[in-house]
Amino acid sequence: MTVLQGILLGLVQGLGEFLPISSSGHLLLTRLLLGIQSDSGAMKMLDILLHVGTLIPVIIVFWKDWIEMLRHPIRNRTLLYLFIASLPALLFYVVFDMDMFDTGWFLGPSFLLTAVLLLLIDAIVRHRKRSYKNVTVKNALAMGFMQGCGLLPGISRSGSTIFGGVASGLSRKAAASFSFMMSAPAIAASLLVEGKHALDDGLFSEIALVPTICGVIVAGVVGYLAIRFMLRIITRIPMAWFSLYLAILGVAILIMQLGGSPLLPAFMPPEGMHLIKFLN
Repeated sequence: MTVLQGILLGLVQGLGEFLPISSSGHLLLTRLLLGIQSDSGAMKMLDILLHVGTLIPVIIVFWKDWIEMLRHPIRNRTLLYLFIASLPALLFYVVFDMDMFDTGWFLGPSFLLTAVLLLLIDAIVRHRKRSYKNVTVKNALAMGFMQGCGLLPGISRSGSTIFGGVASGLSRKAAASFSFMMSAPAIAASLLVEGKHALDDGLFSEIALVPTICGVIVAGVVGYLAIRFMLRIITRIPMAWFSLYLAILGVAILIMQLGGSPLLPAFMPPEGMHLIKFLN
């Protein structure tokens, strides 16, 4: 991997993590188009490190909230709700084998599903008379379930969790803020689990150091700008604009796959792979 490729992947991660377009899906698509091997252990570790880059702006933007919840964990229940929201995603990770989607064969439908979720956000907001600003257990569980769905490349984590928040009664801005904060424990958990595997398997020696550092820095800077942008425009513009982009992208990918494009894998699951881990 070159420095330019590292910077490009960092840019994609920084934008995709907070814009509701799926960072994992766009990272996978970018690597496929660039001809970079996607299913290696080193590439999986690179993905996690790029996500760590976008963890930094979450800490910076919400630093007052983090301090408040750590100082007053009883009075401020946000930390508890973040823990509750992490449980469904943990269950998804344990039960479902997302490795079967690593080739990118399902990217087209995944982007289209995200497009539908974003349209549903607009529909709910348009027809609902009242929404709430404070997160409850119900909101945390709904958003946590959708975060589990967001493990699938192409399903936007931020888009799906914002949908979960809005569908369970939160305002768009409250759902977006909690969604962005939810990324912190998810990224930290992935770093611990996958980092241990990478250390045991000696994968760190396979990572291109300079391109990776450049990618992480770019992911952090672009992620900060993206999160500020989303918090500013979340109540001003409809999600339909992002939905339109994803619909066009999803259809284009499906056409390329069904047409036998050498750049993308065929639209079929890998042989011998099962969605449920225990069936393997």
